[in-house]
Amino acid sequence: MAKILLAEDDDNLGFMIEDNLEEAGHKVTWSKDGSEALTQFEKGQFELCVLDVMMPKMDGFELATKIRSMDEFIPIIFLTAKSQEEDRLEGFEVGGDDYVTKPFSMKELEYRIKVFIRRNQPIKASKNTQAVEFGCSTFDERNLVYCCNETSHSLTQMEGSLLKLLVQNQNELVKREEILEEIWGENDYFKGRSLDVFITRLRKYLKEDSALEIRNHHGVGFSLVVSD
Repeated sequence: MAKILLAEDDDNLGFMIEDNLEEAGHKVTWSKDGSEALTQFEKGQFELCVLDVMMPKMDGFELATKIRSMDEFIPIIFLTAKSQEEDRLEGFEVGGDDYVTKPFSMKELEYRIKVFIRRNQPIKASKNTQAVEFGCSTFDERNLVYCCNETSHSLTQMEGSLLKLLVQNQNELVKREEILEEIWGENDYFKGRSLDVFITRLRKYLKEDSALEIRNHHGVGFSLVVSD
């Protein structure tokens, strides 16, 4: 189903993840440290990365930063034993799309992978997708490119999915729980904090268009306001 780069230094956990994902139909390349994983990424073509945070030679955050500099679109899922909110948010700041906290069940990890694969399929299939216009901006969903005033930004899958949802409901309130269920597949506290990180990212892009504003309805949700 998908070519996955797995970076995990724990032999037992790495073997279990590789075995289960390959049994589910995925092709897995397993590296046991961050440096080896980076080399594998540079040599191969992958559709998704599953990265442990605490690894020798190069931790998951540094690895994700390097991967994101080479590929702005590939989904990155972190495996982390850290429970501090700041650590989880750092993962999103460096370009991660989701995380799974150890210990976790393989069903949980497989579910999160399926969310990204399912989200990517319509984009790849929609070869004739036209760019959507709103305000003075355009959004090319298939290529994940936002443009305004001759300036373009390549978006990650999560950024693109979030922008698409807001554009589809422009000038209307979209509740936080609806966004979390649609984009992340579940509604919980830490996913809610990660949503705030992605909203901040989109605001940086959209500030170039004076006709656009992502409005925060405190504690309720967000709306993309498009002025005439």
